[in-house]
Amino acid sequence: MARESSDDVIVVGGGVIGLTTAVVLAERGRRVRVWTRDPVERTTSAVAGALWWPYHIEPVASARTWALRSLDVYEELAERPEVTGVRLAEGVLGETDLDEVAGWASTRLPGLRAATADEYAGTGVWARLPLIDMAAHLPWLRKRLVKAGGSVEERTVSDLAEAEAPVVVNCTGLGAHDLVPDPSVRPVRGQLVVVENPGIRTWLVATNAAGEMAYIFPQPGRLLLGGTAEDDVWSTEPDPAVAEAIVRRCAALRPEIAGARILGHRVGLRPARETVRLEREPLPDGRVLVHHYGHGGAGVTVAWGCAQEAAALATAAS
Repeated sequence: MARESSDDVIVVGGGVIGLTTAVVLAERGRRVRVWTRDPVERTTSAVAGALWWPYHIEPVASARTWALRSLDVYEELAERPEVTGVRLAEGVLGETDLDEVAGWASTRLPGLRAATADEYAGTGVWARLPLIDMAAHLPWLRKRLVKAGGSVEERTVSDLAEAEAPVVVNCTGLGAHDLVPDPSVRPVRGQLVVVENPGIRTWLVATNAAGEMAYIFPQPGRLLLGGTAEDDVWSTEPDPAVAEAIVRRCAALRPEIAGARILGHRVGLRPARETVRLEREPLPDGRVLVHHYGHGGAGVTVAWGCAQEAAALATAAS
């Protein structure tokens, strides 16, 4: 493919990191194409419970900075939840002490407080956080990209060299394991159960005495129940026994869940890495490759802050 302009950028990867990065670049005047192996609605990001909170991501200090920058955007998007899929919702972060989070989050989350005994049986923090409906948010990101002059193509990439543009941004997530290749990228398998919502309006994240995670996220027309965090497990097939255990753990926290009708099962592989890779790699032919992957379980949480940094690298590089 001939290079049409020095402003051309190809973003490889159509999950929340790739789409958000593409939007930032396009709105800064770049001509952006997103190449995605799967339709936007079937990427790993589509499976996310998508509560704004840094989870399973390193380095922690950078993740918090990116998260707070993203919070600014999500709070604005929450003014139009029916369009963007973003709303502010109240709930409890279980097994969390207020002092643990007050240092970095309290100035931006003024309603942050210790959960009462009526709200949660153990130690927890009550917060009002962005909760994103990915079924609505991902198509909205795509629409915003197209409005800014960008495009999305379904295309399988077996070598980053196929992306012939002055600037290429690698947002392939777990795909970077083979594509770069980067063996340090590994899956952390997450499974969740989708059920009819019996009337639950607040979210809850908890860990039981056995160290097992449970989360309850009310989304429009459904309730998402989770979850798991299985290191180095590549299977995307739902495990019926795991699903039963998830429902059981969640029902122990909210008994009305026990009789909720199951609507579906989902599995996603979080792209974990010892540290997020966000760096510029000059190529021998003068082009530039920006790596932007390894966000673990916090891709949605840090998406806008990370995208702004990745866009700055791409802009400076070209």
